[in-house]
Amino acid sequence: MSSPLRFDRAHTDDLMSFLAASPSPYHAVANAAALLEEAGFRQVEETAAWDASAGGKYVLRGGAIVAWYVPEGAAAHTPFRIAGAHTDSPNLRVKPLPDSGAHGWRQIAVEVYGGTLLNTWLDRDLGLAGRISLRDGTHRLVNIDRALLRVPQLAVHLDRSANAEGLKLDRQKHMQPIWGLGDVEEGDLIRFVAEEAGVDAEDVTGWDLMPHAIEPPSYLGRDRELVAGPRMDNLLSVHAATAALAAVSGQPDADIPYIPVLAAFDHEENGSQSDTGADGPLLGSVLERSVFARGGTYEDRARAFAGTVCLSSDTGHAVHPNYAERHDPTHHPVANGGPILKVNVNMRYATDGSGRAVFAAACEKAGVPWQSFVSNNAMPCGTTIGPITAARHGIQTVDIGVAILSMHSARELCGADDPYLLANALASFLAG
Repeated sequence: MSSPLRFDRAHTDDLMSFLAASPSPYHAVANAAALLEEAGFRQVEETAAWDASAGGKYVLRGGAIVAWYVPEGAAAHTPFRIAGAHTDSPNLRVKPLPDSGAHGWRQIAVEVYGGTLLNTWLDRDLGLAGRISLRDGTHRLVNIDRALLRVPQLAVHLDRSANAEGLKLDRQKHMQPIWGLGDVEEGDLIRFVAEEAGVDAEDVTGWDLMPHAIEPPSYLGRDRELVAGPRMDNLLSVHAATAALAAVSGQPDADIPYIPVLAAFDHEENGSQSDTGADGPLLGSVLERSVFARGGTYEDRARAFAGTVCLSSDTGHAVHPNYAERHDPTHHPVANGGPILKVNVNMRYATDGSGRAVFAAACEKAGVPWQSFVSNNAMPCGTTIGPITAARHGIQTVDIGVAILSMHSARELCGADDPYLLANALASFLAG
């Protein structure tokens, strides 16, 4: 079956709205679920019995979502095609005892999450978002999207060496944002958040809150060929995979030879070891239950997994014009050059030659250009959910993504065409 291009620059417009509306992993999965609901998907509870019905379904767990589409008449041993991604981004997270301050300033105690570029959080107007947990066991999303917090940088007059020798930041002492003046009051922040959420502060028994830059995503450049925005690593991939799955589910069931899946995990930025991370049981549990709900046996499960392929989509490094020597001299991915195939023979990425062929075929069918990425041998290589997914579930996995600049900054940069080129490649792959 041919796979026509489904997305254009309008997809990038929608990505920018998705980024702005998703200041936390919990918002990201809620917004992804809403997009899938529009395409006819329905939520299923993990605590309920699953039936054999065809159609689109999804599971939410914390900051993770797994969604899949079962074509009418799909056999129990039908293999899966998985678009994998992660919902979390390096940032600052509010501590259990958040009320802090000194010398007449009221501050919020935060912990550094993941490998964030600390200096990019300085002197930015920050909001606060995430979720609060209530006494009755429910959760409430919170998004205070206005100038509330700020991490002020020390004036150059008091740090004359900052420009010449580089800014040195202590993660404990220098990253605590201010949010007002006066004496520190215990419970002040949570009372404020509860009021913003419209609940009684006494009912708030837990929270997962994080500052976010309130400056919205924007096109950049003379010809608007670039996009600047927060959390592209890795909500760009989450959005593309969600849009691709929704598009594939709209095709005739007879034209879908696999069961297409979206798997967007939390906690990739700190190792993926959680019940919502790629190193947890969530994906395997969902796939197995899908097989068994359709009357399958363990043999059917083994057959399905043996034929399954996952494209692990995460951002990668575009060649930096000011630091080209930090990149491999023969591999220079560029913005708007199409998605990248990420390779590391030490298995920091899961791609091998067979996986390259799968990705190349999907891009060729979609008419999408693509590029290769490999790290400079003298530089450490990052990793993704790809090797974890391959090892944990025994399924073929290929690492891909979009080349960006300023990775792990509070505000990153990509080509304006690359998001929809990635979405077209993922749709082609999921459609088989």
